[in-house]
Amino acid sequence: MTKRSTKEFKTPALRTTEESNSSRPELHSTERRDLRKRNLKRKAEDLEELLSKKEKKTMTEKEKVDYQRAKFQEKYIELHQLAEGNFGTVYAGYRVKDKLPVAIKHVQKHNMLLKHEDENGREMALELAVMLKLRTMGQSGMVFLLDWYSLGQELILVMERPMPSDDLSCYIMDHGGSLKMKEAKIILKQLVEAAIHLENANIFHRDIKVDNILIETSSEGPRVYLIDFGISCFDDGKQHEDFCGDLNIMPLDWFFCGHYSAGPTTVWQLGGVLFEILHKKPFKTHSHLSNKLKINKRLSKKCQDFLRKCLAVDPDERPTLEELLCHPWFS
Repeated sequence: MTKRSTKEFKTPALRTTEESNSSRPELHSTERRDLRKRNLKRKAEDLEELLSKKEKKTMTEKEKVDYQRAKFQEKYIELHQLAEGNFGTVYAGYRVKDKLPVAIKHVQKHNMLLKHEDENGREMALELAVMLKLRTMGQSGMVFLLDWYSLGQELILVMERPMPSDDLSCYIMDHGGSLKMKEAKIILKQLVEAAIHLENANIFHRDIKVDNILIETSSEGPRVYLIDFGISCFDDGKQHEDFCGDLNIMPLDWFFCGHYSAGPTTVWQLGGVLFEILHKKPFKTHSHLSNKLKINKRLSKKCQDFLRKCLAVDPDERPTLEELLCHPWFS
């Protein structure tokens, strides 16, 4: 047998600890402690997340509701009632961490007549689905949805609350029952722009009226927000047969034909809002039909034309929202 040279099996000498460490950047004791703390914190957070996922899987429905309610109460403080409608009650409040004013809407699930199923087959209130859609598209004249909590038989929506502000109905009353044409023009132009934003998002508000418009007052002039999407829906360019809104402002198309569409109805409702802003009386469809509502002749010719076009009996004669935005009254 041929004897192999021991040189073939000779292993390289190991570097000493000093040599090995000399190639690494030296950490000071405080840096080592900070690094250790960060590592421990990361491990603790990972463990908490893992445990949380396991606990949620084994939670009963009551425990899930209690958990969500606790999270809501930890994050927000609820104050006095702001408004009450057929489908929910709204309270003033604020976010704990930064005292941000919020509006907190409580909706009982038996009042949720309109439901929506998302792409994952999950059923939710249509109002929530609409506000989540708006949140992804950016806001333009609508209040922003901050949080939502599903608590068994109750849904809580937490929205921004511009301050100082009031609904348009109270704002008009505080200014003697009507507004000057110059201010009315500012408000209507913002409303038309907000309605176009909704149309582009495939959303039909269906209930635009003075009670559902918030006016934020500042030295720069009024800023408009559409609120209350309780009966809004995704439009899809279809004819709607069920009218869910205020019968006082029902579109004539539904009254005569039994169906209505988003564009002409929105234009009709904007005309009703403008009428109430400029006249010391509420707008009602049946009064308009019986010629009991007369447009003030003291208004400018352009403003009168704007109103007549919005309140045309035939929906085909009403302008589109884009055409309305280009009306000479706004120039």
